[in-house]
Amino acid sequence: MTLKKRGLTLEQKDKKYLWHPFTQMKDYEKSSPLVIEKGRGSYLYDIQGNRYIDGVSSLWVTVHGHRKKKIDDAIISQVKKISHSTLLGLSNVPAAELSEKLVKITPKGLSKVFYSDNGSTSVEIALKISYQYWQQKSAKTKTKKKFVSLVNAYHGDTLGSVSVGGIELFHQVYSPLLFKTFKADSPYCYRCPMKKDRPGCSLACLDSLENILKKHSREIAAMIIEPMVQGAAGMITFPKGYLKKVRQLCTRHNVLLIADEVAVGFGRTGKMFACEHEKVIPDLLAIAKGITGGTLPLAATLVSDEIYNAFLGEPEDLKTFFHGHTYTGNPVACAAAIANLEVFEEEKVLLSLKKKIRLLTKQLKSFKKLSHVGDIRQSGFMVGIELVAEPKTKKSFAVRERIGHRVILEARKRGVIIRPLGDVIVLMPPLSISESELNALCDVTFESIKKVTEKV
Repeated sequence: MTLKKRGLTLEQKDKKYLWHPFTQMKDYEKSSPLVIEKGRGSYLYDIQGNRYIDGVSSLWVTVHGHRKKKIDDAIISQVKKISHSTLLGLSNVPAAELSEKLVKITPKGLSKVFYSDNGSTSVEIALKISYQYWQQKSAKTKTKKKFVSLVNAYHGDTLGSVSVGGIELFHQVYSPLLFKTFKADSPYCYRCPMKKDRPGCSLACLDSLENILKKHSREIAAMIIEPMVQGAAGMITFPKGYLKKVRQLCTRHNVLLIADEVAVGFGRTGKMFACEHEKVIPDLLAIAKGITGGTLPLAATLVSDEIYNAFLGEPEDLKTFFHGHTYTGNPVACAAAIANLEVFEEEKVLLSLKKKIRLLTKQLKSFKKLSHVGDIRQSGFMVGIELVAEPKTKKSFAVRERIGHRVILEARKRGVIIRPLGDVIVLMPPLSISESELNALCDVTFESIKKVTEKV
């Protein structure tokens, strides 16, 4: 009885005071809020004691499951020493130790680490560094002030990161506030902008990028890309060879390459970092989300010595990178990140993940039987199942149908929490999920899609 009263009270507080991200609150206020109280392993538990498989890693961050003892212990141990100390002109033990570990595991050539708090800020930092780099490199490169990104790109929600984004649903309303960028075609094979089919297309989607770089390389400071998967666009997976070609084009036209691995890093695609799939070395790397195993906010932007050295000089030269955050390099978050990386190494996470990726691939084949599944996209443990009204024409459902939303509500009834991107059902479980839990996640998702779409 006490628990019920507590639950109702929390639901009322939630509706009265909270404004939820990426949520239409008029619609939300009509619903019964799901209030999570605790987690353990692959499961979340609400205040009523109901258990749910965490099918999207609590928005793509939980790596080794909830309440991973090694990470929890590292956090508690660090709190007993110090919870925060500024990194402006000072350092701290975990921040220094983590920077070495990050340099060792990221693509070769990235040698300096700049900390921040989240994916958006790690991207903002990469944009500002690449801009300032060219301003300070030489008088001839001062014209390089612009950026190029992909249609359907998502790089965060701050104004700089939105400027290089390409999802109109999220970004159009802010267009008067944004700086202008170049947009190249997305490698969206299911809805190819060139109306071509793989593998005979010869990566025609690269033509627009190549043309932009040919015409405007003197103006462009950097290209930013989500390697291998455009996440928020609906898990759009890159065709083989695309990322490598992007790297080659940027090198040829003297444009820096920023790899935004906020979503795809830390094992999500089956490699520690997605760039590894095609042995690509970016000039700047933005990471966040899984860096602490899904426990605390932390992000980092890594750069090469070539870029870092352009910021060295006498104080009067004004080459300093005038950027920072209050909680930059927070020691508790850095301690959690160190423990996260130690779990990867000690438990050979990436090795054990291979079998589960194969199982997931096998399970996804059955979804092709469903009449409204248009496309199934997978890169490691990142999955997007695109639902369409008419598979033959690829016609989308009307927005008012809210098919994706209805599917996740059906899954919730069956003990699974997932979140759609429009009518793309996303699966991105913790890397630690067991095979039986993975089977259950797929079974519930299948049945939920079937239940909702068979009524259409």
